[in-house]
Amino acid sequence: MTHNILETLYDRLYEAFGEQYWWPAETPLETAIGAILTQNTSWSNAEKAIQNLKKHSLLSARALHTVDPADLAQLLRPVGYFNLKTKRLKNFIGLLMNEYRGSMKVLGREDLSVMRKKLLSVNGIGQETADAIMLYALHKPVFVIDAYTKRILFRHDILNHDLPYEACQRLFHRGMRNNVQLFNEYHALLVRLAKDFCRTKPCCRGCPLEGL
Repeated sequence: MTHNILETLYDRLYEAFGEQYWWPAETPLETAIGAILTQNTSWSNAEKAIQNLKKHSLLSARALHTVDPADLAQLLRPVGYFNLKTKRLKNFIGLLMNEYRGSMKVLGREDLSVMRKKLLSVNGIGQETADAIMLYALHKPVFVIDAYTKRILFRHDILNHDLPYEACQRLFHRGMRNNVQLFNEYHALLVRLAKDFCRTKPCCRGCPLEGL
């Protein structure tokens, strides 16, 4: 039953919105940085901060590892909580430099469960951010559960809103093909639906899932 409804949701959303081309980044490291910076802010703000990093030639692990935190914080101002985001980004880069020679490619060779544990061990990286890095930057078949996904599935009686992160994720891992491109596109489509229709105050008229 879960398999059928999840497939139906995906088909409806894809038919309505088409391919989302997400995550918009040029390199795996840029994707990982974006996943960290977009916490509690809009993607447009994260993108402004990333452009600042590009202008100052700071989109490499080595450059981010050596840059002064105060200077980095000024470049991250668009994301809000920029001092906190600076620490989180520095923490992630520290892991990358100290254990993976500064290489996202080397990190990507890590065993899946070990990789997730290592990411979660970084202060400031929670489950959603870790899974976003794994899916979008490292191309691992891990479904990202965010507030948008939980809101949509709760409103369609597919899950309880208070269900733990891992239990929500299992719905997709067991109910869908474990495919990187599918998980990538599905999550992006759910984000699109949440922004266009399934807002905090929903706009149900014309929603692709209307009547489901």
